[in-house]
Amino acid sequence: MKKILILVFISLSVSFYSCNRKVSSAVDYKDASLSIDERVEALLPKLSLEEKVAQMRIFHANIGTKPDENGNLKLSDKVIEKLKLGIAGIKNPGEHIDAVASAKLNNELQKYIIENNRWGIPALFVTESYNGVDAEGCTKFGRPMTSSASFNPELVRHQWDVVGREARLRGMHMCHSPEADIVRDPRFGRMSEAFGEDTYLTTQMVKNAIIGVQGDYEGLGNGTHIGAVAKHFAGYGQVSGGSNFAAIEISERTLIDEIYPPFEAAVKEAKTLGIMASHGDLNGVASHGNPELLTGVLRDQWGFEGYVVSDSNDIARLFYFMNVVESPEAAAQMGLEAGIDVDLYAEDSYAYLPEMVKKNPELEKLIDRSVRRVLRTKFILGLFDNPYIDIEAVKKGVRAQSSLELAKESDLESIILLKNEDKVLPLSKNKSLKVALLGPLLNENTKTMFESAAGSNVKFIAEKGFNLTNEKGGAPELLERDPKAIAKLVNTARNADVCILFLGGDKYTAKEAYFSSSTLGDRATIDPVGPQDEVIEKIKALGKPVIVVLKHRRTLSINAIAEHADAILDTWDLSEFGDESTARIIFGEVSPSGKSPVTIPRSIGQLPYHYSMKEINYKKEYLFLGKGALYPFGHGLSYGNFEYSDIKISNQEITPETEIEVSITVANTGDVKAKEVVQMYLKDEIGSVTRPDKELKGFEKIELDAGESKTVSFKITPKMLEFTGITMEKVLEAGDYTVKIGTSSKDYLETTFKLKK
Repeated sequence: MKKILILVFISLSVSFYSCNRKVSSAVDYKDASLSIDERVEALLPKLSLEEKVAQMRIFHANIGTKPDENGNLKLSDKVIEKLKLGIAGIKNPGEHIDAVASAKLNNELQKYIIENNRWGIPALFVTESYNGVDAEGCTKFGRPMTSSASFNPELVRHQWDVVGREARLRGMHMCHSPEADIVRDPRFGRMSEAFGEDTYLTTQMVKNAIIGVQGDYEGLGNGTHIGAVAKHFAGYGQVSGGSNFAAIEISERTLIDEIYPPFEAAVKEAKTLGIMASHGDLNGVASHGNPELLTGVLRDQWGFEGYVVSDSNDIARLFYFMNVVESPEAAAQMGLEAGIDVDLYAEDSYAYLPEMVKKNPELEKLIDRSVRRVLRTKFILGLFDNPYIDIEAVKKGVRAQSSLELAKESDLESIILLKNEDKVLPLSKNKSLKVALLGPLLNENTKTMFESAAGSNVKFIAEKGFNLTNEKGGAPELLERDPKAIAKLVNTARNADVCILFLGGDKYTAKEAYFSSSTLGDRATIDPVGPQDEVIEKIKALGKPVIVVLKHRRTLSINAIAEHADAILDTWDLSEFGDESTARIIFGEVSPSGKSPVTIPRSIGQLPYHYSMKEINYKKEYLFLGKGALYPFGHGLSYGNFEYSDIKISNQEITPETEIEVSITVANTGDVKAKEVVQMYLKDEIGSVTRPDKELKGFEKIELDAGESKTVSFKITPKMLEFTGITMEKVLEAGDYTVKIGTSSKDYLETTFKLKK
């Protein structure tokens, strides 16, 4: 009955929408003086059913869109056939050539598309962004998880502004990024593609990433930026067992309070042009066939006006993978009714819609609804009026010096100093030192980058020792322990004054597990793979200072590293200048200021384990395991020494109509200028439902000279205290609250206040 009512509502909504959007047939959709809605309504009736459906499909460029030996556009027969009716978009055209060549190719491709469909409708060229634009010849930034460690949303906005500009210059228009997923399971191979475990931090980062890549929305129409597609809606990061494509079970309360907010901010505050649905189901309902999610929440509650795109082939998978319908045609209808506007890649889904309409003409109203959203996006991006790229602008705008410097700045603010026993760091550039660079995460240019950062007094020797895997892309296999390689590492270390070990994981030990059964990327354990623990133990036994540079794309349980290393720099996955930035921090040019965007557990057996779990989750520890996290959320040390004091609150009471302010004094009592992330957490002491132990509700990154102090203030608003109550409605409950301000989720000062109603 519920599904019938939903479908009736959708049908009525579509009819109402159509009746109120009629435009005179005399209106010319090419007239740029008209509003976007007027232009859409002038164009839509001209399209045949087949042309409409073409505007609901995206194919990948690898099926036959590439340059020939002279750099000119070459199309396969399959692509030529597809483009006769026009197309919604093409994924990754020109991704394997440099920016200038890509711009030239995409100009030719767009020209061909415009000239070979009846109405001259341009296509959307789509990319992704995990380390900057995922294409050859663009600035390579750190991954989203890495930049989240900066706790600097403005820096993230600048970074994604570069992404938006560089993508547009190479001829792209949309980006299937950023990820708004909350990730709390390090078994999941895609962990580093998201911004962390915390709802508030992720919301700030996602919002700023979208504003940046879209040029504060103004950059869309003037041709300087691209549209964002926030993904994966919703709950994708919570797959059972950390296994891609597995079921997703999330309570409705957790969905509303923790999973939805980054997506809601993406829609309401950042004005994202697109949303991508989740691969998985959500509490038993396939996300690609979920009208309550894709229409009820996304559009009716939040007012989203952009388009929803499927993840790769996922509408068809409603039939052959999810098993929630009995035919491919039924899968197409389910996706359409739920609110999926664009079918990504599939030949066995929306391709069936023209024939389906012959049997069920009412479906065309839903098709019209989706086509409106796609055409609207193309008009917003200015593609009907300015579809081509200025090649000369590409040469100046991609990999500009300012962009490269920004990548370095982002690195420096994102590196986390987890441990610094006896202040072994920073090392001195002025002292004659012999430093061994060792380990499986050593890059070919690491030694060169360290030499350029350290200067002439420091001499480096380098030995990688071994790889972690056989580096086969689909399903890499661990290599057998190599005693000779380990012995060589130890002997190299013996000849040095200081040893820097590059340990952790790489792109083969944490990656997306694609749909193919032969492609794996998730893990059943989170310990460092191979003999890495053995290596650090043996090198530490030499009695020399041991510094670990931890590189990885998933959280690792680094117990042996934490025990034996004198210092640990957690770098996640930095930019193309990552080793240079790491060296600059090791040698004291800059003080580290990153904070961990995730909780680092001691064991996989502690999962699920994030700092904002319900308070009752912390009642009992485990036998034979140390207490608590190995390192808490928000943790990160500095070469400065920050002392917190004098926490004050402006009023001991707050009401639903008032705000209060809390402040704290932070002093740098150390010897060097340094940055610190001041973090504010709130705790609801008593609730009608069990409440989180604490929740991040504010942070500010400050810089203090040696001996300088500053008062940092935060507003506490009634909105921060809302949660989904026992009746599943948002509530503000009177009672006691604690505010905690400090350097991490475990190290803070606190005071209290009451909410009175």
